Amino acid sequence: MDFIERIDVLAKRIPQIAASLYTEEATKNALIMPFLHTVLGYDVFNPNEVIPEFTADIATKKGEKVDYALVKDGEVQILIECKKYGEKLSIKHAGQLFRYFSVTNSRLAILTNGTEYQFFTDLDAPNKMDEKPFLTLDLLNIDEHLIPELKKLTKSSFDVESIVNAAGELKYLNQIKKLLNEQFKDPEEEFIKFFAARTYDGVLTPKVKQQFTEITKKALRQFLSDSINERLKSAIGDEQISKIEDEEKCLLDDEKPKIVTTNDEVEGFNIVKAILRKNVDASRIIARDTQSYFGVLLDDNNRKPLCRLHFNAKQKYIGLFDSDKNEIRYPIETLDQIFDFSDELLKMTAYYE
Repeated sequence: MDFIERIDVLAKRIPQIAASLYTEEATKNALIMPFLHTVLGYDVFNPNEVIPEFTADIATKKGEKVDYALVKDGEVQILIECKKYGEKLSIKHAGQLFRYFSVTNSRLAILTNGTEYQFFTDLDAPNKMDEKPFLTLDLLNIDEHLIPELKKLTKSSFDVESIVNAAGELKYLNQIKKLLNEQFKDPEEEFIKFFAARTYDGVLTPKVKQQFTEITKKALRQFLSDSINERLKSAIGDEQISKIEDEEKCLLDDEKPKIVTTNDEVEGFNIVKAILRKNVDASRIIARDTQSYFGVLLDDNNRKPLCRLHFNAKQKYIGLFDSDKNEIRYPIETLDQIFDFSDELLKMTAYYE
């Protein structure tokens, strides 16, 4: 299994065992140790790599322990503090991490409840753990943009300087994304004033501010909608979108088109296109919808099929091809699972080149 597959397998296991995770110890055994082993690649049964109940000399707190310390090249590299499944993580849970951070060589720390993993370093002050994580991984809602950064934390790829150097940008990038998300949901007064001052020439009276609150909310919703539509158009081409729209307008109320391109098919194609851009120019990846499947071709050539999306039934499948161009169907539950077949899709483009 590749890296993303290993994460996905662990994530899918969580709902199956969640009801039995009553204690911190159960969370460690069922979720956190598998994460350390399966995802990060450490041998959890080797005390030279994973030290449970790690202790260090701290003048102010004798006998205090950190749940795990990960070791590489004989040095403690990552400290880990665990909480039970379902417990909301907060900085108050990280007392031991703060104290141990300053007395070990570690520059990385993890606070986790088995599903959420918060990663910390010392960006604000040397040898003092930051109060805000530079990366947060939620296994129940995985942000695929974080996967390359998480891979840097694995035992085989671990490079502390590279991780810390990237941490600064990650920390502020994630904070800005969080703020933008909050403003889209419920814009603050200062956010509204920012736009009002640049678009309205009059005095910003309370009545005008109230008016601009509604205008700003509507503008944000429309902007998001327009961005999604543009993304869909770039995925399958303006001409195909227009063709679909024209066909729909011409239908009588009681008629249905023989071929209807669904949003899932468009989004699935968008994912396939994003994967294949690593190997070929995006303009060469062409969609061709049929009554029975949504096909993806290279160079709009029937002799160069890349995959087929079978999304017309309740159970979705992605169809991939072997070297003899025989189609093999794989069931998928979510569109994100298309990413699990990245290697196979990339091999198909290489086969035709």
